[in-house]
Amino acid sequence: MELPKLFQIGEVSKLFHLSASSIRHYEELGLLTPEYIDPSSGYRYYSPRQFEAFNTIRYLRALDMPLMEIADYLRDRDVDKTEAKLRQQKQAVVLKQQELQRIERKIDKRLEQLHDARTSELDQIGLVCTPACRMFLMGGSLKITNYHDMELPTIKLAQSQAEAVIFLGKVGLSISPEHLYDGSFGQYDGIFLVLDEEDRFSGSVMDIPEMLCARIRFRGSHTEAPEQYRKLMDFICGNGLAVSGFSREITMIDYGITNDPEKFVTEICIPVTPGPAEP
Repeated sequence: MELPKLFQIGEVSKLFHLSASSIRHYEELGLLTPEYIDPSSGYRYYSPRQFEAFNTIRYLRALDMPLMEIADYLRDRDVDKTEAKLRQQKQAVVLKQQELQRIERKIDKRLEQLHDARTSELDQIGLVCTPACRMFLMGGSLKITNYHDMELPTIKLAQSQAEAVIFLGKVGLSISPEHLYDGSFGQYDGIFLVLDEEDRFSGSVMDIPEMLCARIRFRGSHTEAPEQYRKLMDFICGNGLAVSGFSREITMIDYGITNDPEKFVTEICIPVTPGPAEP
C-alpha cells in the first residue's frame, strides 16, 4: 500500500498561511491530529487527510467563530448542526457590527468636539442654547491646582462601571449658583460626566434639558478658570440675567490630547434666565 505524502509543520504552515504555533495550539485543543510524530525528534508530519480540517478551521475562523465552537463542530459534523452553527455565528456578527457602529458614533462625536474646539473664537462671551444631554454628577468639594488633581475624582467616576467609559472631552467641574454669586471661583462643588447616547452607564443619571447659557471658551485649563468666571458673572449681572443652575466647565483640549499647554481649550457654560441677579 502506498503511504500518503507527508508534510512537515513548516510546509503546512506555508500552505495554509498559519503559524506553526497556531497549528500546535489547534492540536492542543483537539481540532486536528498529525498524521505522524517522529518519536525521536518530536517532528510533526501531516498528510492530505488533515487538509480538510485545516481548510475548515481557516474558513470558520474567517467567520470569527470561536475555536471551542470549531472543535465541537469537527467532532460531530452534521448538516443541521452546520446550519445551526452558521446561524449562531451570523447573529454574533450582527451584534459585533452594532457594537462597532456604536463605537464609530462615539469617535465621530469626539472628532466633532475636537474640531469645534480648534476652530472656536476664544475669549468671547455670548449666549448660546446648549443641547439636552445626560449627565452623571458627583458632588463634593474640589480644589484644582494642577491637572493631576483631576485624576482621583475621574477614577471614582469610572470605578463602578462594567464598561470602560471614554472620558476624553467629557469630564467637567461645576460651581453652584450660590458660590458663583459670592465669587468663590477657586473651589468646585462637584465633578460631572457628560454621557453620549451610546454610553452604557450605571448610576443616577440626570437628564439636562436644552437651556440658555452664558458661555466663554479660552486658552488654558481649570487653573486659569477663576478669571473667566469673573468675566462671565460680570456679563450675566450686567445684562440683567440670573444664574439658573450649576456651571459646566469642561476642557475640550487638554493633556489627554496634547502635551502643549498652549493648545489647551476650556469651555465654561453658566445656565441663565432673564431676570435680576440674585445676591
